[in-house]
Amino acid sequence: VTRAWAPIGADRFYNLVKIGYYNGLCFFRAIDNFMVQYGIHADPRVSTLWRDAKIDDDPVTQKNTKGRITFATAGPNTRTTQVFINYNNRNVMLDGQGFAPFGEVVEGMDIVDSLYKGYGEGAPRGRGPDQGLMQKMGNAYLNKQFPKLDHILNASIISE
Repeated sequence: VTRAWAPIGADRFYNLVKIGYYNGLCFFRAIDNFMVQYGIHADPRVSTLWRDAKIDDDPVTQKNTKGRITFATAGPNTRTTQVFINYNNRNVMLDGQGFAPFGEVVEGMDIVDSLYKGYGEGAPRGRGPDQGLMQKMGNAYLNKQFPKLDHILNASIISE
């Protein structure tokens, strides 16, 4: 995470990792040659608490290239907890849409590349998980309906 790239997003991510928010979460949306997304909590009660905890947008100072980590949005100033990791260098079209990278994978991108992509886009456009049902039912829904999804065991802060 490089705070200078997107300080509001970097601070949000840091605090979520610090409180253990991402532990046990699924990579629920993995689109080959595009990105992998995570950040809806495993416990629906926790998801409810964070659903409206929006942060302002950061200016886009970096490109959405392979390995860059960026918050997902639903429009201006709607970032909450969901982030994605870019799978390629062609996602720079996201830069003009306000997606501000705040970090990058510096080790283990081969692991990110190997995450399960078989479900594709989420419902209703694809066969992947429905985010509304994820918010309501958490990992119970994902583990039953989408057993091949990969999980984050533990996210922690390390220093250089």
